[in-house]
Amino acid sequence: MAGQVPKSFRVRLASVADAEAILAIYAPLVTRSTVSFETEPPSVMEMAGRVEHTLPEYPWLVVEGGGVVLGYAYASRYRPRAAYQWAVECSVYVHSDARRQGIAGALYKALFAILRLQGFYKVYAAVTLPNPGSVAVHEAFGFRQFATYRAVGYKLGAWHDVGWWEMDLRELAGEPVAPKPFNQLSTIHVSHIVDTRQ
Repeated sequence: MAGQVPKSFRVRLASVADAEAILAIYAPLVTRSTVSFETEPPSVMEMAGRVEHTLPEYPWLVVEGGGVVLGYAYASRYRPRAAYQWAVECSVYVHSDARRQGIAGALYKALFAILRLQGFYKVYAAVTLPNPGSVAVHEAFGFRQFATYRAVGYKLGAWHDVGWWEMDLRELAGEPVAPKPFNQLSTIHVSHIVDTRQ
């Protein structure tokens, strides 16, 4: 992406057709930073598979402005065992030329609204430290840090800490009902959340 960031953008559902644009955002974070602990970028086909695999169960959103994907966010399973089914992990990535424009916030606002509709109770985020920008985004939404894994990952010639943040999506009361898979949500309800212009 080159040039100025569009003054307006919209949040929409991702599709496999967005894989190349998503990879363009993600690959530099793999090769040149510790934001991701992957060491080799996935192929476009693999990224398309990740989107396709995620969407039946969890939301995957992109922000688009001027016909360009500027950022994306998605949720994923926190742990596989049944008692964890009401918790998810979230991730958000923004193109390096489009940061500090409200894109991460717009993505997370929509993502968390959908997760509440699905019936999830807890959302977790892992942040390689230091990363003050990511910490600020998460804490602006009410995330609280509860743990730090010291020197848990080795990348780019150094050991790195990972901090864990958590946020309640709803009050922990009563007997929980199993969350709905994303593909079982009403398209009317989802459309009120996504395809909104910022």
